[in-house]
Amino acid sequence: MPRPRIQALPLTAAERQARHRAKRRQSGSPPTAPARRLPPRPERWTAAVAMLITLQNEYCAWFDNLPENLEGSRLADKLQAITELDLEELQAVDLPLGYGRD
Repeated sequence: MPRPRIQALPLTAAERQARHRAKRRQSGSPPTAPARRLPPRPERWTAAVAMLITLQNEYCAWFDNLPENLEGSRLADKLQAITELDLEELQAVDLPLGYGRD
């Protein structure tokens, strides 16, 4: 059984759209933003490696400016371990492009 008509004549597309918009305005629900797209994996990898190298440089500067009374401490050992990591290998990784493009 078909639904009963609201008006005598069917609504045009523009009238239906205007009615829909008015109904959404009354409901108070904000329009949803489109989903944010992530950059491709190679770009994310490059950004992550760059961030790691930046952080390693900061830890290296911290280790170089460490006071003498902390040179043999656990903090100094941890900072030294971070500065000794070889992050150049991560930069040299040849990433796959995917979908048969590599």
